[in-house]
Amino acid sequence: MLMKSSGKIVTLLSAALLSAGTALAQQKIPVLDGEKWWGAFTAKGSEMPIAAPVKGLQPLSKHSFNNQNVPFLVSNYGRYIWSDGGFDYRFDGDAFTIENAVSPVTVTKAGKNLREAFILAAHDRFPADGTLPPELFFSVPQYNTWIELQYDQNQQDIEKYADDILANGFPAGILMVDDNWQRYYGNFDFKAERFDDPKAMIDRLHAKGFKIMLWISPFVSPDSPEFRELEEKGYLIREKGTRNAAVIRWWNGYSACYDLTNPDAFAHLLAQLRSTQEKYGVDGFKFDAGDLNYYHPAQQDYYDTTALATDHCMKWAELGLHFPYNEYRAGWKMQGKPLVQRLGDKAYSWHDLRLLVPEMVNAGLMGYAYTCPDMIGGGQVGSFRNLDQTKIDQDLVVRSAQLHALMPMMQFSVAPWRVLDKEHLGYCLAAARLHEKMAPYIIETAKHAAETGEPIVRHMEYMYPNKGFSDCRDQYMLGAKYLVAPILTPDGKRTVRLPRGVWVDDLGQKFKGPLVMEISAPVGRIPYYELKR
Repeated sequence: MLMKSSGKIVTLLSAALLSAGTALAQQKIPVLDGEKWWGAFTAKGSEMPIAAPVKGLQPLSKHSFNNQNVPFLVSNYGRYIWSDGGFDYRFDGDAFTIENAVSPVTVTKAGKNLREAFILAAHDRFPADGTLPPELFFSVPQYNTWIELQYDQNQQDIEKYADDILANGFPAGILMVDDNWQRYYGNFDFKAERFDDPKAMIDRLHAKGFKIMLWISPFVSPDSPEFRELEEKGYLIREKGTRNAAVIRWWNGYSACYDLTNPDAFAHLLAQLRSTQEKYGVDGFKFDAGDLNYYHPAQQDYYDTTALATDHCMKWAELGLHFPYNEYRAGWKMQGKPLVQRLGDKAYSWHDLRLLVPEMVNAGLMGYAYTCPDMIGGGQVGSFRNLDQTKIDQDLVVRSAQLHALMPMMQFSVAPWRVLDKEHLGYCLAAARLHEKMAPYIIETAKHAAETGEPIVRHMEYMYPNKGFSDCRDQYMLGAKYLVAPILTPDGKRTVRLPRGVWVDDLGQKFKGPLVMEISAPVGRIPYYELKR
């Protein structure tokens, strides 16, 4: 069966939309000789492009792998795969085998290369809505209290963290108060024993130039007054076949969860968050813990009896559209919307630093332009808990800050003024100032993304098709103008591949491409190249 889409031929691999939860027949999508694919999972960016066989079933519709998923894959031969609903896949090197699809899967010939396919897919499948998050996300560093305070969020230390930001010469920006500020999950008042006067605290932080966001989740602590009220009203996900709230295991223990497929439950939670804004003056929320793998319709009942895990994940994302200051780590679809995404927590390690570029470019090729590359130095708190702070790898923290500086957003959490000596702290401050210097260009590129859906962080293959860049995982284009070649190893060395054109580097040196060169950059330098013509 054939259908037209933007003048292109689309082959339907599944014939009809079936009822939600009913899988369509297994389908095969043959790939072409030399064809390579990106998309599907942000967290699998380092495994992209898909060209060689992939081991095992890829549970796209069931597991977030701590980050965003989309039912979308795009190739360097100008084709893309799309479904309105979830599906899982296998790849044997010759074909994708589509399994557990709940709505038709299509493969579209949309152009000759990766960029042409992506642009048409964005236009037809996830059009940009013309809006973008507040410019403050892009213009100065963000700060998050997680690594410094962990579960000991408290007024005194939060204010000290903010004061230290300014005292060390860093600009005020968005300050995110992370997990465990609230009395318990499902309640949105500050812990009285840790916050003497949270409204006054937020007023003081505002006066110093900060915007304040609070960490939240869709979970509700059992045996709380909120739990009893929400269960009585039917606002919680239920155990299968009962009226009892389901208790879900997540990283903070066992909790009930809002059923956001219930419009009344959605409205109730939205009202609670708006009340919190009015009461304390906070600017927005960090929406965490929306991962697909917490939702199991086979064992749980939802208000919407046809709801799948992907539907609930989308509802959690829709909540963020009511708050311009938002951030997400896990998500399903919702590309082209003014939602800030963040890479999943990375360990404090050179290995995980090297994951940032391939995951960021894959996020862009999935349609998530407004993405932050986790936290500088790593956001995985376990990496810091047993770390001898006197032996921290200062070069690693600096190289992480430098990479963030030339991304859409940069976010500090571990305090560089606490863990670095004066020299290395100066390099981090220089990275923050570079980000501020580049902000007008980054914002210009973000506005372009809001109109077209095009990524801000772009794969080399995206900008220079069929020039041998398809397997490049360690350099990228920031928009169309800057090639960024970050240092990702302790020795400070790397290979830089410049495409055709005249390029001027961060030191003012001119190069004519195509050119491959070996460089060595001291710890104070991040190599990047501006395209002049």
